Amino acid sequence: MANPGGSLNGHLAEILVYEGALNDADRVYRHMERALELAPGDTEARLMLAWLYQQGHGDAEFVTDCTEDMDEALRLARWHAPSAAAVAQHCGLDVADVETFFRWFARTERTLTVYSQGINQSSSGTDKVNAIINCHLLTGRIGRPGMGPFSVTGQPNAMGGREVGALANQLAAHMDFDDPEHVDRVARFWEAARIARRPGLKALELFQAVERGAVKALWVMATNPAVSMPDANQVRRALAKCEFLVVSDCVAQTDTSVHADVLLPALAWGEKEGTVTNSERRVSRQRAFLERPGEARPDWEILSAVARRLGYAGFDYRNAHQIFIEHARLSAFENSGARDFDLSGLAGLSVSEYDALQPVQWPVKTAETNGPARLFGDGQFFTPSGRARFVAVTPRPPGMGTSSEYPLVLNTGRVRDQWHTMTRTGKSPRLSGHVVEPYAELHPVDAQTLGVADGELVRLTTRWGEALLRARVYAGQQRGSVFAPMHWNDQFASTARVGSLVNPQLDPVSGQPEFKHTPVRVLGYQASWYGFVLTRRSVVPRGTTYWAKARRDGLWHFESVP
Repeated sequence: MANPGGSLNGHLAEILVYEGALNDADRVYRHMERALELAPGDTEARLMLAWLYQQGHGDAEFVTDCTEDMDEALRLARWHAPSAAAVAQHCGLDVADVETFFRWFARTERTLTVYSQGINQSSSGTDKVNAIINCHLLTGRIGRPGMGPFSVTGQPNAMGGREVGALANQLAAHMDFDDPEHVDRVARFWEAARIARRPGLKALELFQAVERGAVKALWVMATNPAVSMPDANQVRRALAKCEFLVVSDCVAQTDTSVHADVLLPALAWGEKEGTVTNSERRVSRQRAFLERPGEARPDWEILSAVARRLGYAGFDYRNAHQIFIEHARLSAFENSGARDFDLSGLAGLSVSEYDALQPVQWPVKTAETNGPARLFGDGQFFTPSGRARFVAVTPRPPGMGTSSEYPLVLNTGRVRDQWHTMTRTGKSPRLSGHVVEPYAELHPVDAQTLGVADGELVRLTTRWGEALLRARVYAGQQRGSVFAPMHWNDQFASTARVGSLVNPQLDPVSGQPEFKHTPVRVLGYQASWYGFVLTRRSVVPRGTTYWAKARRDGLWHFESVP
């Protein structure tokens, strides 16, 4: 749950309060979620950069020997964030809290800045991350134990996905489209004369292109964009219009698969072989512990079979071991140390050695040695000059501001016991018992202004869509903000797709949507009665304005209103 401006807004104090609640798992989760997603934004980090420099807390030797471009970053920081009072006013904080936070950072050498989607899911998320990194570079707090910027990603294998170039703007093995030498290198390694030479469409751009008819065929794998994407109604229009839609998934029906022309059964996590990489660069061998159900196949096998039928060479893989070896060889290809990702020491593994592979950190130069526990401890960075770069940051407000028509800010995120769009976790009675219904969380003052009581229904409306949710009145919610979880979909509720409310503003560099700041209007919904149903079969209620279901032991629990 991130704050709309990406600032602390009093949650430094909240961290101290919640330290006394360690025996309450749910409260601890809420504290951790807020602490991770309410990390300092670019305004606080810019001022901190200038303040640390002015107060003499910079590491002059590290800056001189190991960095570049500090002067411009400092100049802009001083211009846009001239004082603690200015930042406090901008962020709605007390000046004393801002200054205290800066003193804590200055006097605590082992400082780890942990941030998550509250920073990333913003139209200026890249700037916010760069501002945080600037502070660690100025103080030399990087590459040493207990310090550095640390992004907590939303995916268990996010690092591994980037290693294989899973994003539209990346090549495999940490190579980039903006470097012609990288494109040429990958093309020569794969003997691919017709390799793509510019970035592909990012997710939101892709679905806009599908709706325009510019993209006529689409293959969706292991995701549910009809629920998870911003401006999800537009995504649904695109899926419905797409001339040929293929969906690979491990569940029979999702909000996305109902639009598919072809459904391909894929393996789930416990049924697959391969490797994953965590946030400390540790590659772990994943071994299947369940049999393949029916005709389901791993993604690599499905892709390879389709490629062969289309007449493409080079897709005659027989197992995950062969793919991993090719992956390791590409990481080592013409890599003289200029690229951080290097699995050259694993490129010669036999099948038995691969099967027995123990977790190992890259870069792995030889099969007998683990990679370094941390990078950059020697002051060397993976840039042409070998120096870390300060990035000058100019602040930008959220892409969409509030108005008299849409006076509140919608913020989306996760709850403790659900995962993404509930395609699997929604089937678990234990997980569904944590939060039974989709909800909108309001501060008591906002709820009173709206005439909404805890437990009543509220209608959330934005320029892109609307949803009907259960109101939760909670003093820990920020005034002026509404939090609504992103998990619920048409399989589990009638009108709870929060993605349909979210604006389509993007970070121009990362392409991340601004999930944390959408102007919204909230109105109470007067129901004549409320009811619930317990049934052994999953049914779809008819003739109701609102329904939501949750899995229980041996039954389904429905909440409904006419």
